[in-house]
Amino acid sequence: MRILITNDDGIMAPGLSALYQALADLGQVDVVAPETTQSAMGHAISVLTPMLVQRVHVNRLFWGFSVDGKPADCVKLALLELVRPRPDFVVSGINSGANTSINVLYSGTVAGAVEAAFFRIPSIAFSLELSAELDFARAARIARQIFERYAASAPPPGTCLNVNIPALDAGWPRGVRVCPQGTLPMRDHYLSKPDGQGRTIYWLDGRMPDAHEHPDSDLHALAERYVAVTPLRFDMTHHAALKEVAEWSWPATFE
Repeated sequence: MRILITNDDGIMAPGLSALYQALADLGQVDVVAPETTQSAMGHAISVLTPMLVQRVHVNRLFWGFSVDGKPADCVKLALLELVRPRPDFVVSGINSGANTSINVLYSGTVAGAVEAAFFRIPSIAFSLELSAELDFARAARIARQIFERYAASAPPPGTCLNVNIPALDAGWPRGVRVCPQGTLPMRDHYLSKPDGQGRTIYWLDGRMPDAHEHPDSDLHALAERYVAVTPLRFDMTHHAALKEVAEWSWPATFE
C-alpha cells in the first residue's frame, strides 16, 4: 500500500508527525505538505506565483517535501510530479481544530483530501477538536483504526471522507457516527480598531453555532463526543433545482 500524507498546519506540525508514525508500517508513506501554516485557505491553488519545493527531514522521523504553497498545491504537485508511482490513498491531517459544518468549505485540510478525489484517488481528512491539551498521539491511534477500516472497504475511486475526532481531554470517543455535514454558518463578527494612521483594522472573530440546532450533523456528533465521519463530494450542482431553473424565461438570443 502506498499512502500520501499532507496537511494545512505545515510540514513541521505535530499532528502530521503523529499521523505519519501511526501509518508508517502500513506501507510506503510519502509526505508532501506546506512549508508554513495554510489554515482556512480552502481549495486555493498557486497560479500566478511559482512554488519552492525542498526535501526536509521532519522531527528526526522522516523525509518529506516542503512546498511553498497551499494544501491543494501539495497534492496536485505530488500526484503530477513528486510521487511515483501514484499513491493508493491520500490522507490529510491531523488538523489542529475541527472541520465541521460550513468550515468544511474553508478548510485547507479538507481541500487536500478533495484534491486527491479530483484525481480519482480515495482520500480521507482527519481533524482533532480544539481543547486544553491536544493529544495528537491518541488522535493518531484513532485515525489509524478509521483508516484501516476505510482501506479494507476498498472504496471506489474518488471517495473522500471527512473525519472529525472529539477533544480527548475527557477520554476516548464514545464511538463513530456517519453523518451529514452541517449547514449552519459560524456566528461571525469583526473586531475593529484604528491603526494610528487614520485607517481601520478589522479582525475576524466568532464562534461555532449551537450543535443542537442541527441534530444528526457532524457538528452534533462531535458535541456528543463521537468521531464524526462524513462522505464528501465536489459536485456542487443543485440537482433538484436544475429543472426549475431551466424552465425560467431565459433570453432566446443575444445581440
